[in-house]
Amino acid sequence: MHTVWKGSISFGLVNIPIKLHTATENKDIKLRQLHKECHTPISYQKICPGCEKEVTNEEIVKAYEYAKNKFVILDDEDLERLKKENEDKAVEIVDFVKLEEIDPIYFEKSYFIAPDNGGAKAYSLLRKALTESGKIGIAKIIIRSKEQLAVVRVYKETLLMETIHFPDEVRNVQDVPNVPSEQLVEQRELDTALMLVDQLTTTYDPEKYTDDYRTALMELIEEKKTGKETVTATEKEPAPASNVTDLMSALQASLDKTKTKKPTTRKKKAVTAKKEPAEKATSARKNA
Repeated sequence: MHTVWKGSISFGLVNIPIKLHTATENKDIKLRQLHKECHTPISYQKICPGCEKEVTNEEIVKAYEYAKNKFVILDDEDLERLKKENEDKAVEIVDFVKLEEIDPIYFEKSYFIAPDNGGAKAYSLLRKALTESGKIGIAKIIIRSKEQLAVVRVYKETLLMETIHFPDEVRNVQDVPNVPSEQLVEQRELDTALMLVDQLTTTYDPEKYTDDYRTALMELIEEKKTGKETVTATEKEPAPASNVTDLMSALQASLDKTKTKKPTTRKKKAVTAKKEPAEKATSARKNA
């Protein structure tokens, strides 16, 4: 399992060297975009609309837009320094709370916590303390240049870290449009709804729920692949070698060269034509 973060976590005077591993994965089926005419995959370029040209990663800088078209440029050195200052700090559990006190809207991403070298005993101690107390730990951590608030809890004998949103990252519920105010509900309607809830109530089993759309999409893809309903992208032909003469260029150059020579030839003929009468007159006088 790939390690995404390596450091230590502490509570009180106990320090645990740890590694984080992503606990979940995105199973979405990624579809490519092709040119309908030749089935070549579409590529996306970074274009500067001001210069009207493609730019490379080396030509791009990070900036914060504090007003319309007004930016503060942030150097990579500045960002790296801030990142280093915070990453050097150990992840410290600052509070212990009950899991049910945190609304699910705050939860973001899950990571398995594994003990690093020499951390097995302290790891087991924290796991046991959380299990016996029924509490979870609240901590802070820097992941991918972003400070995260996180909870540490036990999940199937493994310590699990879940990043959670800061309060100002959760939008105000008052801004949600068209939410109806409390209205009178007839008792008969409420009784029917409660009966339906009771009939559908069960024990949660995660294995019961599957992604039906993803399954159907993969079946459709396999069906088309088996039925040979496939296309092959058109490969771009390599550019001709620099020492190979372009036929059209050669023909055009030859044509231009011919046009340049023709006026010179006519001029010489014209001069010769003028000299001929003079030579004939001289010959006639001699004969006379």
